[in-house]
Amino acid sequence: MIRSPLLALAAAALIAGCSSPVKLDDKAGDVPVETRNPNAGAGAGAGTGSGAQSPVTTVDLGRSATDAAASGLQRIVYFDFDSYVVKDEFQPTVAAHARRLNANRQMRMTVEGHTDERGGSEYNLALGQRRAEAVARSLGLLGATSGQVEAVSFGKERPAAVGSDEAAWAKNRRAELKDR
Repeated sequence: MIRSPLLALAAAALIAGCSSPVKLDDKAGDVPVETRNPNAGAGAGAGTGSGAQSPVTTVDLGRSATDAAASGLQRIVYFDFDSYVVKDEFQPTVAAHARRLNANRQMRMTVEGHTDERGGSEYNLALGQRRAEAVARSLGLLGATSGQVEAVSFGKERPAAVGSDEAAWAKNRRAELKDR
C-alpha cells in the first residue's frame, strides 16, 4: 500500500522536473549575425578537390564523409560568453559543411550545442540549443535542407575541457558538427 503514494510522488516529481520556464525559441527564424574584425578569421579549408564542376563549390563529389573528416575539415564553432552568434571567423567552417550537405542530399548531420559550466542546467540547455540552432540555420541559409540537419543541446553536460578558468570555458562554449 505504501508503494502507491511513493509512485504518485515520484511521478509528480518527474513531471515537475520536466517542465521548463525557459523559452527555447523566443526568436524563431532570427539568426544573429555579428561582424567583427574582418582580418581575424582563419579559413578552415574545404579541401582542394580537383573534381569540382562549379566555381561555387570545392567539394569532390566522390569523397565520403569519413574522407572529409580525415582531410582536416574543422567541425567546431566556438561562441562568446552568453552568446549564440555565429562569428565571422567560423563562417568558412559552416560554409564547407553546407557544401558537403549540398553535394550529397543523403548525408545527415547533427549539430550539438554546448556551454561552459557557469549557469543553471536549464539555462545552459536552452543556450546550447540556441547555439546548435544558429549553426543549423546558417547551414540552411547556405542550402542544406532541414531534413539533413538536427540541432541538439547538451548544455554543460559534456565539457571538452575540464577546469574553471577562461581557457577551459572558451573551449566548452561550442557547437560540434557531426555526421550521422
